[in-house]
Amino acid sequence: QVRLVESGGGSVQAGGSLRLSCVASGSTFSKSNMAWFRQPPGKEREFVAVIGWSGYNRIYADPVKGRFVISRDDTKNMVYLQMGSLSVEDTAVYYCAADAGIGSGIIVTTTFGYEYWGQGTQVNVSS
Repeated sequence: QVRLVESGGGSVQAGGSLRLSCVASGSTFSKSNMAWFRQPPGKEREFVAVIGWSGYNRIYADPVKGRFVISRDDTKNMVYLQMGSLSVEDTAVYYCAADAGIGSGIIVTTTFGYEYWGQGTQVNVSS
């Protein structure tokens, strides 16, 4: 069983930055593809970014390309999302997600590819 706990959310003005963190429990982290999703108010959960278990493969959703950076530290079982140039459209609950942790080379950008989810952290961007 994997437990994910996000932190780092908060309120920021447009143009600002935030760094989200996610700590994972369990022994499969080093073989897990890790992703961030978000759910804006009144909308469905959407993909933000994913980093492969090796750390080499990263995919970003178009709205965040060039502004967000996903990274991981396997020594700490942590995954991060550095968010910059934030806009009001980035307001959402942000969720950390992990796949089955089997060292899959298939990088998935839909919620169906992830077995474990954190409780979410709220990000509010004001104009």
